[in-house]
Amino acid sequence: MPLALRELQAAFAAHIVDADRADLVAAVVGDTIPAAARLSVYRHHVFESLGTALAATFPTVRALVGADFFRTLVRAFVGQSLPTQPVLAEYGAGFPAFLAGYEPARDLPYLADIGRLDWALNLAFHASLGDRLRAADFSGIPAERLPAMSVALAAGAVLISSPYPLDRIWAASQPGSAGGTVDLNSGAAHLLVLRRPDDSAFVSLTAGEAAFVASLADGKSLEVAAGAAFQADAGFDLSTSFARLLGLEAFAALQ
Repeated sequence: MPLALRELQAAFAAHIVDADRADLVAAVVGDTIPAAARLSVYRHHVFESLGTALAATFPTVRALVGADFFRTLVRAFVGQSLPTQPVLAEYGAGFPAFLAGYEPARDLPYLADIGRLDWALNLAFHASLGDRLRAADFSGIPAERLPAMSVALAAGAVLISSPYPLDRIWAASQPGSAGGTVDLNSGAAHLLVLRRPDDSAFVSLTAGEAAFVASLADGKSLEVAAGAAFQADAGFDLSTSFARLLGLEAFAALQ
């Protein structure tokens, strides 16, 4: 009995991730190439295509683990998480969480956070270049209103915090770098990923700046965000840090 369309789609998806289905093979028309061989070629093409896409999205992860281990990672991830949309640049949102639970990578405890950084850089690169908040935008606002105001992060801006020195790990893994070892106990990292005119990039923040940005990202007012920053770092300088963030164009223009 022929498979119904829904059953055919489910069988095809299962076959792609190595669950061979005799009923699917029977439903595929063979020619000079047998049906099973056709499906095998397609399965190989899917894994190769998705592996190439993930390597482009997570280049730092790939550089850290090497091409062979990354291929193993990809096969395991694809086997449990096929794409649900047609744009491959949007594929891989669950990859950092997958890395966190991937037993063969347990000796690389920072790998999931590096995956989060790679993913954030990918999202920022594809974010729109909207208008950004500048110091001049505050010129017509009464000073007494400022503490109660809230500002939103610019499109693509994401705060990544980790107990590991992600900025140093990232730098050591870049093509042309001197490499070397990174002391994983050398301090936490707070990185603000930003959309740049032709690329995406990140800057390092202090603990106070990170708390300030995190509060603003949660919709808190400038006053509440400043309080969180002072709690994280008693030496936080609100004027200097806010001016720096404005200079980085970290915030979206006021609505």
